Amino acid sequence: MDRNQMAVDVFNRLASLYQEKYMDVSLYHASFDLFCREIQPQKAQILELACGPGNITRYLLQKRPDFQLFGTDLAPQMVELARKNNPQASFQVWDCREILALGRKFDGIMCGFALPYLSREEAVQLIADAAKILHPGGVLYLSTMEDDYAKSGLQTSSQGDQVYQYFHEAAYLEEAFRENGFALLDLQRKTYPGPGDALVTDLLLIGKAI
Repeated sequence: MDRNQMAVDVFNRLASLYQEKYMDVSLYHASFDLFCREIQPQKAQILELACGPGNITRYLLQKRPDFQLFGTDLAPQMVELARKNNPQASFQVWDCREILALGRKFDGIMCGFALPYLSREEAVQLIADAAKILHPGGVLYLSTMEDDYAKSGLQTSSQGDQVYQYFHEAAYLEEAFRENGFALLDLQRKTYPGPGDALVTDLLLIGKAI
């Protein structure tokens, strides 16, 4: 089965459980606040990729209720939950690898943890595509799990669900930002306990189109 479709199937089936576990996004509030501050226009057009149940959406709209937010996810059940949680926004089932086909320009792109399900090549292409659909001064937010890319592989949950998970490295993501005309505004790392004794590091990058 296609690796991306594996992830979609799992997230679609477990959407409600994911919502229960991950609606609290307080660990990332400071980075979301920076994203909101850097977007100058009122009623800015915001594209959210891999919106899940609308957890990040909800926080963004609390900070900037003027945002005209369009959220996308490949899992239809996630999109349904996002609509219920954020009736003031609009949502559609869409593949983040196909954002050029939207045929629209945006003032900001929020992409929270889609990259763990994209290969290195797809992640770099996403940054290039984002540069093409952002207005000058537009802001791109990316978050992912940081580790050696060679450690990417099939992950099995305690319930037996399997997804192929990619780890990414800051160096090539930063290079992709530079090569596509983004000024890197911020790079943060959040480290916390993972399964067993392992530590998990989240990598957050925010860039501005120049």
